[in-house]
Amino acid sequence: MKIRKKHSKKWYTLLLLGMVFLLSGCDQMVVFDPAGPVAEKQRDLIIYSLYFMGAVCLMVWIPFAIFLFKYRSNKKNRSEDSYKPDMHGNKVIETIWTIIPILIVTALAIPTVTTLFDLEEPPESSKDKEPLVVHATASDWKWFFSYPEQGIETVNYLHIPTDRAVEFRLQSTGSMAALWIPALGGQMYNMAGMRNILYLQADEPGVYDGKNSNFTGVGFTEQTFKVYAEDSKKFQEWVNTKQNNAPKLTEKKYKELLAPSIVGRSTFSSTHLQWVDHGTMPGMDYAIELYGKEYYDGKTHVKNDAEHREKNHEDWEQ
Repeated sequence: MKIRKKHSKKWYTLLLLGMVFLLSGCDQMVVFDPAGPVAEKQRDLIIYSLYFMGAVCLMVWIPFAIFLFKYRSNKKNRSEDSYKPDMHGNKVIETIWTIIPILIVTALAIPTVTTLFDLEEPPESSKDKEPLVVHATASDWKWFFSYPEQGIETVNYLHIPTDRAVEFRLQSTGSMAALWIPALGGQMYNMAGMRNILYLQADEPGVYDGKNSNFTGVGFTEQTFKVYAEDSKKFQEWVNTKQNNAPKLTEKKYKELLAPSIVGRSTFSSTHLQWVDHGTMPGMDYAIELYGKEYYDGKTHVKNDAEHREKNHEDWEQ
């Protein structure tokens, strides 16, 4: 009896600790606190799937528990011959366990496919406005954000207006990365020599974390960025300031930044699109010509540009 009580306390303690750890991480689940319509749709789909999964689990676990208890081997006054199931060739049972999985898959597939098709277009809430076009170029281990209409390029940070869709044109200079801003929506891959389109939108002003969610080597953990979402007036003020005060991006400077390294934030009043578009095959060849095939093989070292970070400290707060 004492041994059983000891084991019971042990399991209760483990259960309590598990609940504490689970609840302590709730504030880190940004995907359940969306700041835009894309993330909201994806959150609703996740919650729907979780509820559905819970219902399926209950439908399995409850009968399982009943059968374990009812037909347990040490049950008193139970005849050895009292349980004689007749399921072989039972058309009713076989029909049921064939139809139920089909219904489950259908119930999950329809909202998933519908949501995926909806996310291929800008959100309905901002259809009256043209999306802001931003070329998001991943490079080991940094992000280039080019605003072709505004003639601005930023490194490792991003400004966007609220209540307006952003059309991210995703590409990479080398290894495959994935742009992910959890508060605004799910990730999509950046690949060399091709382009993916991702629509995101922020409805609430704020500062959101962005990252590369695809492992790309030794500097992967440092490939992060901040997204500053602000109303259209403040966004335009930021654009005007950078257009007038930021230096021009030269090809020499761009090639320096393009080399595999960890750098700070930078702002330029022109973009690298005037020389190369990495969403095309010639754009892929551009990096190969600069650094050779080893650039794509990961045989490079990390240059931690601390001086660059310090030099651009003010821009970190912009």
